[in-house]
Amino acid sequence: MTAARKETDLMMVVTSDIAGQLRGKAMPLKNRAAREKTGVGWTPTNTLITSFGPIADSPWGALGDLMLVPDPSTMVDLDLPEYGVNECFCLGDVLTLERDPWACCLRGQLAKAVDRLRERHGLTVTAAFEHEFHYAPCEAQPGLGYALRALRRMGPFPDRLMDVLQQAGLEPDTFMPEYGPGQCEVTIAPREALRSADAALILRELTRAVARGLDARASFAPILDPAGVGNGVHVHFSLRDLEGRPVNFDPNGPNRMSATSGSFVAGILKHMPALLALTASSVASYMRLTPHRWSAAFNNLGLQDREAAVRICPVFSGDPDQDIAGAFHFEYRAADAAASPYLLLAALIQAGIAGLDDRLPTPQATHDDLANWDDAALAANNIARLPTTMASALDFLQESAWAKAAFGETLIDTFLRHKRCEIETMEGLTDDQICEKYGAAY
Repeated sequence: MTAARKETDLMMVVTSDIAGQLRGKAMPLKNRAAREKTGVGWTPTNTLITSFGPIADSPWGALGDLMLVPDPSTMVDLDLPEYGVNECFCLGDVLTLERDPWACCLRGQLAKAVDRLRERHGLTVTAAFEHEFHYAPCEAQPGLGYALRALRRMGPFPDRLMDVLQQAGLEPDTFMPEYGPGQCEVTIAPREALRSADAALILRELTRAVARGLDARASFAPILDPAGVGNGVHVHFSLRDLEGRPVNFDPNGPNRMSATSGSFVAGILKHMPALLALTASSVASYMRLTPHRWSAAFNNLGLQDREAAVRICPVFSGDPDQDIAGAFHFEYRAADAAASPYLLLAALIQAGIAGLDDRLPTPQATHDDLANWDDAALAANNIARLPTTMASALDFLQESAWAKAAFGETLIDTFLRHKRCEIETMEGLTDDQICEKYGAAY
């Protein structure tokens, strides 16, 4: 239930930026209708603000004007004093003064990818973001991963979170105490691609808000301890035709994949070295993307393998009434919350489009620990070790003709400037210090 607000109460219009942060401007609620037409002022250099203070070298400097226009369908208005939650914000699009999508508006980039997939191949994407995060303070005790006792130690936090997500219209699905001390995983129901990314951002902010109401913190940082477990963002996705029918499944295809889904996934795997910087977007991300951390280290397709870059998700066959074709889908695992959900999902869709354009064959699923394969075996199966540092991932992105064609040179250049500044900020720090900085930032 939404509480009544005064006309002078503030609503913040926000955009998800390259840093994976929500930034924007607040305005009196009484101006909402007018601002839905005119937006609020914004500047190009804002997208070069890093999560750590410095502003990356900007090609615009103090020049240029943009509009940040709220999308009223994304409005969050929750005043829940019993939970200590009072949130009023709206996601928006960054437009030029001519009302065209700005090249560095990441929500606009996802909308462009969605439109391109529909126009070129008559397909849509349904997705759900599976978030891991750390809730603190929480007493550390080894061996309590997934335990009822671990859930109990979080007190009212899990129940409050699920209630707040429900009140925000996000359709909560599951919550569990994860392997690490204070580590949690929360999932919500799948949605159309753009709405799924919207929901991912709303979920993160409401999780932080609920924790704050308990004088606690929730951090979605990729990793908090170099020797510990990391926090991934796993993207579950499926393809549908324009009538809403699933097109992922073929009982006679390789790995039971249709030729359409096979080409789409093949495109993701082919372009992973370049797109990785867009989905695992921090220096700390690459401490997590190593073998035997239950995260992705190679650009492979896996079956029942939680270290695969793309996993074919299991379909339980015990229910004779289950729609296998509707349940059959995939999971992208080389991502975390340092990346904007918009850019993450846009990267997957644009790479999938490239695979469909080129009619790439369905990749074979691996069934082994790829850390035990030598270079010759990996090459023979068109598999490569993913970049092991953010700097290396950025080099792949810079050299990628696919990325520049998909996103435009302006966004790629801006992204490179931003992230190379972030790398410079981390120079000279120990891994522990880097993790501490990201833990505070996210």
